[in-house]
Amino acid sequence: MLRWSLESRDAQTRPLQDAVSNVEKHFGELCQIFAGYVRKTARLRDKADLLVTEVHAYAATETPNLRHGLKNFAEEFAKLQDYRQAEVERLEAKVVEPLKTYGTIVKMKRAETELQRATMDATRTSRHLEETIDNFEKQKIKDIKNIFSEFITIEMLFHGKALEVYTAAYQNIQKIDEEEDLEVFRSSLYPPDYSTRLDIVRANSKSPLQRSISAKCVTGTGQIPTARIRKDQQDDEEDDEDDELEVTEEEN
Repeated sequence: MLRWSLESRDAQTRPLQDAVSNVEKHFGELCQIFAGYVRKTARLRDKADLLVTEVHAYAATETPNLRHGLKNFAEEFAKLQDYRQAEVERLEAKVVEPLKTYGTIVKMKRAETELQRATMDATRTSRHLEETIDNFEKQKIKDIKNIFSEFITIEMLFHGKALEVYTAAYQNIQKIDEEEDLEVFRSSLYPPDYSTRLDIVRANSKSPLQRSISAKCVTGTGQIPTARIRKDQQDDEEDDEDDELEVTEEEN
């Protein structure tokens, strides 16, 4: 009779024990994997912070438009890492921690099952075990729904923000004026006084007469009115005519 009673109680408690063992195994695995997911996300955030620092450092060495575009990209990307940090914290609080608590829940349920099995008669044990199993299953389903719903919501919030930030970052990169920066780069190939020194070389390469004329043209002293040139030419012609008349008279 006692043996039958123990076997009966074992049979009655086995469903709860199996349910508890199943949760202990799979919730433990889920907890470890989700915890690893959170750690990977945190490491990705750290790498992204390094990328932001390097982009800022590189941007400082570049031409104006490229520098401005890269700086804006880095700022947007840094903003995304703030959202990623919030993602990490929420996943830890809303997903990993609730799964961790199931370690405690499992131990409590095991202890409760053993206590009922040892102290109650078969009829009362059966009734209490049914209630215990029912409550455990109900709470498990509810917790699973909440945990995975939180996970999905947190990821959706992050990726929604990420889409906004990446869109802004993309636009900032596309606004970089390539032609204007190329002109800035080309002008940077020559020192600031290059044109001045080039003019000096050109001036020194002219003949003394060319330099004199150029100087007069620059200062304005070498400018001769056209009317005056014509008058000088007319005077020269009259002088030539007078010379011819004098020669003719002498011969006569």
